[in-house]
Amino acid sequence: MRKKEPESELTHFERARVIGARALQLSMGAPPLVKNVDDTISPIRMAFAEYEKGAIPLSVIHEPAVA
Repeated sequence: MRKKEPESELTHFERARVIGARALQLSMGAPPLVKNVDDTISPIRMAFAEYEKGAIPLSVIHEPAVA
């Protein structure tokens, strides 16, 4: 059985944006919020691991579309 994603209402684009933003923070020296995954130093893999565990301190606010 597959684990439920932390924020299942995110689109693929929003998820990629959140992971990318967190990877940028990690590459600029932000402390990781999960243990070192597979002894990797890749900020993208670290950000993805944080996303899967629901530890990314970012949120997406859905604004209603203005016509």
